[in-house]
Amino acid sequence: MHPPENAIVLCVDEKTQIQALDRTQPLLPMKPHQVERRSHDYVRHGVTSLFAALEVATGAVTGTCYERHRHEEFLAFLTLLVRVYPRKQLHIVLDNVSSHQTPEVKRWLRLHPRVQLHFTPTGSSWINQVETWFSILSRRAIRRGAFKSLGALIDAIQGFLDAWNESSKPFVWVKSAEQILAGMHRQPFKKTVH
Repeated sequence: MHPPENAIVLCVDEKTQIQALDRTQPLLPMKPHQVERRSHDYVRHGVTSLFAALEVATGAVTGTCYERHRHEEFLAFLTLLVRVYPRKQLHIVLDNVSSHQTPEVKRWLRLHPRVQLHFTPTGSSWINQVETWFSILSRRAIRRGAFKSLGALIDAIQGFLDAWNESSKPFVWVKSAEQILAGMHRQPFKKTVH
C-alpha cells in the first residue's frame, strides 16, 4: 500500500499453457449480418508459459516465455527483473503458488535483499494487476489467432508486449484501497446441503 520512495512495485505472475493453435481451414471473415467463422478442429503446435511483470506506476510490462513454469524459470525471471531495474528496490506482488516459495527462491532472495515479495491472499488473484493485462493479451492477441508454430505464438506475444509498452499507462482502480480491502474480508457464503 505504501512502498518506500523510489521503489518499483511490480505485479508478477505466469500465464501458463498458452497453446499455439492453428485451424485446419482458413478463417472466414465477417460479412454483413454474419459473424466471423472458423472450423471446430485445430492442430496444436505446442505450449508456452509467459512470465510477466507489470510496473504499477507506468503500466509497462516486462515479459518472457519459457517452456515450463517451475521455480527454475521463476528464478530466471527474477534475475531478468533485477537486470531491467538495476539499483532500485523492487517490491513484487504475486500469488503464493509453491514455485514462488521454494528453498531455492528463498536463498536467491537472501542474496538479493533489494527484492521483496508480497503475496496476495488466497482467492484474491484479481488484486494482481498483471492478471488484467493477461486478460487484455488473451483477447487482443491470442484467443482468435491462428499460429502455425510455437515460434509464431511467441512472436505474437512479444509483438503485443512491444506495442503495449510504446503507449503504456498505469491501470486506475475505480475503488479506494479501503473499499478493496473491505471486499476481501467479506464473510464467505454458507453452503447449503441438499
